[in-house]
Amino acid sequence: MKRRWIMLGIMSLILLTGASSIQAVAPSARGEIVQPEKIHFSYDHQEEWEFVSGKLQSPIDIDTSKVVDYLGSGLELNYEQIGTYVENNGHSIQVGLRGTAEIDDREFSVSQVHFHSPSEHTLDGKHFPLEGHFVHLAQNGRIAVIGVMFTVGSHNDAFQQILDAAKLLPKEQGGVKIDHLKLTRLLPHPFSYYHYLGSLTTPPLTENVEWYILTHSVQISREQLKEFHKYYNQNNRHIQALNDRKVFKWE
Repeated sequence: MKRRWIMLGIMSLILLTGASSIQAVAPSARGEIVQPEKIHFSYDHQEEWEFVSGKLQSPIDIDTSKVVDYLGSGLELNYEQIGTYVENNGHSIQVGLRGTAEIDDREFSVSQVHFHSPSEHTLDGKHFPLEGHFVHLAQNGRIAVIGVMFTVGSHNDAFQQILDAAKLLPKEQGGVKIDHLKLTRLLPHPFSYYHYLGSLTTPPLTENVEWYILTHSVQISREQLKEFHKYYNQNNRHIQALNDRKVFKWE
């Protein structure tokens, strides 16, 4: 089956890196698409989280022996190589993004990426050291999240850009952005994925969220994982019941 690849604008920008690409930014320049009201919660007391009862909650364990072949389409990601803001929002390090994604032949706008450690989703009962969530919104209000699993291995330039920017918080009171963010380093190839219908994994835990968990992982170094743990460790929601939902696989 034909696989779709990333189109990420001017490729020469990929070569630009270093601290000079991190700049202060005014809050008005952020341009977030999804910016819910701040909700304070604790990962240590998840039983206290309030949500409307439902049976489509996330994250889940993906049992690879029970997945069903998906007849949908692939993913085409057209992200701009910029982090419009970097924020420590109290439950993750979050980076604002711009661009579009074609998901199952529908257009979405990308809003942001944030990270959980260990991973929120598990694969055959196994957690990964880190999971990134690329959040998207369609014009009709539909939410789609692309999940990326990270393993410990080689140094990741893009993740380092994010860690370096986070170090500037809260010193830069107006905010921080990353020019020339090397987003290709945060995404694996090819874009095969597991797909199911779930929810946001933080309050208000809104349901009917489309999840696309990429089957291939990306590497970060052990030192980078330790650096992220200075901010967050165990910022993952507990696994939720599947409740007769089907998990699909596209490749």
